[in-house]
Amino acid sequence: MSKELKRTAKKEDFPYKLSSCVWEITLSCSFSCKYCGSRAGKAQEGELSTAECLDVVRQLREMRLRRVNLIGGEVFMRPDWQIIVASLCGAGIKVCIITNGYRLKDEDLKFLKDVRIESVAVSIDGPENVHDAWRMKGSFRQAVESVRRIDSYGIPVSVITALRRDNAAVLNEFYEETVSKLPIFAWQLQSCAPMGNASGSAEAVRYSFRDVIKWIAKTAPGAPFVIGAADNIGYFTPEERAIRGGKEFAGCGAGLCSIGIDSKGNVSGCESMRDPSFIEGNLREKSLAEIWYSPDSFKYNRNFDESMLKGKCADCPEGPYCAGGCRSYNFFTSGSLYESRYCARGE
Repeated sequence: MSKELKRTAKKEDFPYKLSSCVWEITLSCSFSCKYCGSRAGKAQEGELSTAECLDVVRQLREMRLRRVNLIGGEVFMRPDWQIIVASLCGAGIKVCIITNGYRLKDEDLKFLKDVRIESVAVSIDGPENVHDAWRMKGSFRQAVESVRRIDSYGIPVSVITALRRDNAAVLNEFYEETVSKLPIFAWQLQSCAPMGNASGSAEAVRYSFRDVIKWIAKTAPGAPFVIGAADNIGYFTPEERAIRGGKEFAGCGAGLCSIGIDSKGNVSGCESMRDPSFIEGNLREKSLAEIWYSPDSFKYNRNFDESMLKGKCADCPEGPYCAGGCRSYNFFTSGSLYESRYCARGE
């Protein structure tokens, strides 16, 4: 049996307040997508047990976490996913499940409605031919149908699209023919990084941030839902507030306000930082509080100052504010944490 997860009291005066978590509860998945950053497909040996997951929930509650995004793999392929979700919701934590939308069952949707899940996000990556080419034939239609079925249960639903060269080129077509007709409250556009199954595909995932930002700023005001850019697209162009809900990008939040937990209990600043060098500890060996409050954790962000910026970011007047952009995307596209080589300001 695994060790009992340790308990540690919270510290009210700590300068960094944990507010959000992306938790990968399994790598089991119905697909093995060509660009999957986590190389999902089969469950890993040694994934956290039900009891360990429930203890993670307890620790998240004790740290007054506000929101968890549950991911996989595919969340619904973990046999005890309902137990985990019910525990999170019962602890007063807002939960969003991110899914491929493949063969969602009616009993699953009824359960999510009953526990008052905050929302479900379905990954749809482009027109049918593009989406199916990267996932599986028939997966596009299943995902679109799942969006409609989720909405029919009164559950807030959104769409997430991982942008690459192929689908960025047909973004407007995808919006006009598909996304604009879906009953969603938000559409998030994020960049696909060359990691996991997409390793070595830097050119395939490269596209113009500037073009996408301009398109969002032009299209969003007339859209029937919110359209926004994720933290790995940017930064500080004239459209900055238009693509971030009236706000400005304030730098990578990994280890400052957010964490990632993988299916084996490894903790990092962000679940997109999928490299062993970013693991700060394991929940079978240390409590979440011990990891979070340690002076040795998340140094790449907690010890940041503008002198660490590299390349064009070092000379950019916005560098001290955006802190060089998304650490994960930088790492996998250039190997440098503190330089956003594809920043829209440099295009």
